[in-house]
Amino acid sequence: SSLRLGSPRSLSRSPQRDRFSQLACAMLNTAHTEETVAALKTGNRSYTCGDLRIANVGEQVTLSGWVQIARDMNHFAFVDMRDRYGITQVIFQKDGADEAGLKRYEQANKLGREFVIKVTGKVVERSNKNKNRPTGDIEVVADTLEILNSSLPPPMKIEDETDAQEDTRMRYRYLDIRRNPIKEALLLRNRVTRLVRNFLGDREFVEVETPVLIKSTPEGARDFVVPSRMNPGQFYALPQSPQTFKQLLMVAGMDRYFQIVKCFRDEELRADRQPEFTQIDCEMSFITQDDILNLFEGMIRHIFKAVVGHEFPPFQRMEFSEAMDRFGIDKPDLRYNMELVDITATAKGRDFKLFDEAEIVVAMCCKGIAEWSTKKVKELEKRATGQEVGASALVWLKYNKDGTFDCSAKKFFTDEQYKAWVAAANQKPGGCEPGDLLLILAGPKLKTQESMGKFRHLMGTDLGLRNEGFVALWVVNFPMLEWDEDEDRFVAKHHPFTSPWTEDIEAMTSLDKKDPKLADIRANAYDMVINGVEVGGGSVRIHSRELQEKVFEVLGFSKEEALRQFGFLMGAFEYGAPPHGGLAFGLDRLCTILGGKTTIRDYIAFPKNNMGRDTMIDTPSGITDAQLEELSIGVVLKDKDKAQPAAGGSGGYPEAKK
Repeated sequence: SSLRLGSPRSLSRSPQRDRFSQLACAMLNTAHTEETVAALKTGNRSYTCGDLRIANVGEQVTLSGWVQIARDMNHFAFVDMRDRYGITQVIFQKDGADEAGLKRYEQANKLGREFVIKVTGKVVERSNKNKNRPTGDIEVVADTLEILNSSLPPPMKIEDETDAQEDTRMRYRYLDIRRNPIKEALLLRNRVTRLVRNFLGDREFVEVETPVLIKSTPEGARDFVVPSRMNPGQFYALPQSPQTFKQLLMVAGMDRYFQIVKCFRDEELRADRQPEFTQIDCEMSFITQDDILNLFEGMIRHIFKAVVGHEFPPFQRMEFSEAMDRFGIDKPDLRYNMELVDITATAKGRDFKLFDEAEIVVAMCCKGIAEWSTKKVKELEKRATGQEVGASALVWLKYNKDGTFDCSAKKFFTDEQYKAWVAAANQKPGGCEPGDLLLILAGPKLKTQESMGKFRHLMGTDLGLRNEGFVALWVVNFPMLEWDEDEDRFVAKHHPFTSPWTEDIEAMTSLDKKDPKLADIRANAYDMVINGVEVGGGSVRIHSRELQEKVFEVLGFSKEEALRQFGFLMGAFEYGAPPHGGLAFGLDRLCTILGGKTTIRDYIAFPKNNMGRDTMIDTPSGITDAQLEELSIGVVLKDKDKAQPAAGGSGGYPEAKK
């Protein structure tokens, strides 16, 4: 296959290797087709290091690649040559060798790790075959050896399991990519993008590039801004998404658009966020919500079947309100139970202030961990009140195997209440039985649900319930608006171009801008969730100027502000805008799920670290006074923000060899 996915060394991994590597290894047992071998042939190689099989015995071949390992066995030396496609063992004979052969043998003994070499020789059958390597039935007896380039001793092991910390890996990312786990991750990404382009292209989608230098708007995350030299004092922004441009393409009659596009958000970073990330951005005209969901569900099912061999059943469609009531989160992981249990009615009235003053009291049953020590259970209290969950307090109830109870608030409750809580939990899938632990939070309804939803994800991970399989669903009909405490107003939950459901428009426009009932207005919006991760989301858009102006008004925009920021879009709506909608998938997150990893950085060739820095090229960095003057910009730093001095003339890298 011309879509080869990995190299033979991945076969030697531990049983815990990621699922994509397993599929890659299986595919590699088949060599390249003759057509692909011919396409990969160059002036420096006749085959790749992953091509040769028993059928090639007797052929004279040329290979080029890196030295994975070189070893002197006294009677001969062997070198494992590596390239992107695999590893081939090369033999340099000593016994019985002529003068030229002895010279090659000595030369081979001087090869260091990661030297780049070119070898010609004859393919022979190995006497001690390596069953863990697709090329393990053969070896090449070298006739010539050419060192194309030497290498300094690498600062890390170029192996599946490396000895390097992440800082070193990021600093020497070009070496890190030589390792199978990262290489295979990038090959997976390549495979996904090819599948996307083929799938959408077959359905008449047009790939259109949109501008990277655009207008800054206050809605959404913080923009990255770019000064304009030709327009002093004015700035571009880098796009958080191509939202308005893809809508304009629908007005332009392009009908079906997509783009695999870089987007930028200046926000706090974590394992599944980068300041620059990639979206599979899509938009369609003359559609309903069902049209969009059906088409892109089909695309994701196609990708998962092609990449990891998984066949999804039809995706469940779950209302946002149901997701919050059952799971406390708008991106539930349905691979395990642990649904939220409302015990408000039976928890109040016992002079326990936390519960009595709460709008809601919710419990969650964790199976089989009532036997945890009290000390270990108390550690959960710290997690619940920590930054990840954000609850005000945690109450726990042990339902011991002998049928007795133990509760962290036992001064206020009796077995009567405990049995009522267990009975309520038994109405949920999985139930609650002796040996289980109930975790309980209380407070304002939405905040408490959200905290328990986060806690559910954490506990599911800790208990090993989120390791295997794939479950996908659509979460639909989100709230149109959400209250922003800092802004003291309602803001768009998705973005201000999302259409409300027709039957909610009158209520939206008639209510006061601070009326709590605005939180009940539904948006024609939807997210695709796989394994508790939002992999894509979108909406049916507003396509009339009148409705768009009403939404801007509800969001607190004056007519002048709306025209200044979005007049170009509202003006376009005056020229026959069709009904349209779409969605965008996070390519990095999608690949992370397919590959079974936990961080999107593995699927990005040159990612930033958690401080938004690229330590390989040492950026962000200062610019010269001349550049600042040309841009009409002055820089004023607070003492705490002043940059540390650079690492030296070579940026901390080794100086060139003398």
